[in-house]
Amino acid sequence: MPELPDITAYIHALEARILGQTLEHVRLGSVFVLRTVDPPVSAAEGRVVTDLRRIGKRIAIGVEGDVWLVIHLMIAGRLHWKPAAAKIGGRNALLALDFSNGTLTLTEAGSKRRASLHMVRGEQGLADMDPGGVEILSSDLDQFRAALSRENRTLKRALTDPRIISGVGNAYSDEILHAAKMSPVTLTQKLKPEEWERLFTATRAVLTEWIDRLQHEADKAFPEKVTAFRPEFAVHGKFGQACPRCGSPVQRIRYADNETNYCPTCQTGGKVLADRSLSRLLGSDWPRTLDELEALKRK
Repeated sequence: MPELPDITAYIHALEARILGQTLEHVRLGSVFVLRTVDPPVSAAEGRVVTDLRRIGKRIAIGVEGDVWLVIHLMIAGRLHWKPAAAKIGGRNALLALDFSNGTLTLTEAGSKRRASLHMVRGEQGLADMDPGGVEILSSDLDQFRAALSRENRTLKRALTDPRIISGVGNAYSDEILHAAKMSPVTLTQKLKPEEWERLFTATRAVLTEWIDRLQHEADKAFPEKVTAFRPEFAVHGKFGQACPRCGSPVQRIRYADNETNYCPTCQTGGKVLADRSLSRLLGSDWPRTLDELEALKRK
């Protein structure tokens, strides 16, 4: 799922292309992408784009009359900038927004239709779309700590909950925890003051680095290769590869459709965290250290 740095890069690219432009037509490639009927999509047509905002992991496009088109990409949704009046063919094409200088399209890979378009009016309509997580780059340490410690959650869960932190998901939470040298299963209410400072600093540093990097790329071309698996990442998507800090093999915990990647040496004191899908079968035989894990692989 595109996260805060990716959404920021999309908005940066769109500002240069559609801000001040007239939205001529809204074309739906799938009726399922539209989740609201008031205001209708026609209320945005023929109006000038006046604002672009990020609402959590959503992209909000504001036009004259305080009408907003709010796009949620979910996991597999992606935006593309095409020549004006580009065709909206193909089963993955969900939406096209036509401008005189080009067409913004929304596609979604796979068969599940999770990406969405909501039409809302005014600031209250936007507020209703906001999950409520704190904005890490405009909050201080006390606000950050208060948000994450409100409930006793694992760090991984807390960082990826949109009601707690805005815009962070599976990929960047892995990178943040690696930078902070903290275990993904540490409970928020057990953190010491020094650990809170380290986590806060790492969160801001990782997000700032990737926002700057992706915006720089967006200055050159529209972001067409938005992915959760980037070669420059330290641990996310790097299972079995060497940690760039210590050289130990990156490990993972798999659950549902997600996985958490981490370095045992840097983050968990050398301990391998049990994969839930395997721990039921292995029980006490699950290896607890890297040495035990490597010995098990050789059998």
